[in-house]
Amino acid sequence: MPCYAPFVKGEGAHERVQKLLVTGDNRLKQGVDPAKVRESYEQALAAAREAGLEETIRPLVEIRLADLERLERESPPPSPPAA
Repeated sequence: MPCYAPFVKGEGAHERVQKLLVTGDNRLKQGVDPAKVRESYEQALAAAREAGLEETIRPLVEIRLADLERLERESPPPSPPAA
């Protein structure tokens, strides 16, 4: 009788990684603190590493992190609150 546990486990990990990447992307679009965006991407990479998917996911995360760093350098500082 075949065992499907590795397939099911791998599929759940893939979904978790995808969810974390999308969460990071959405946070970035919504203007959330870059530290939170970075956290989502780093969690996605950690989840991929645990599932043996790091080689596939790392390039995607590296591109996102590089874009995040570029955006942080280019964005103006926040304006002070109105008094």
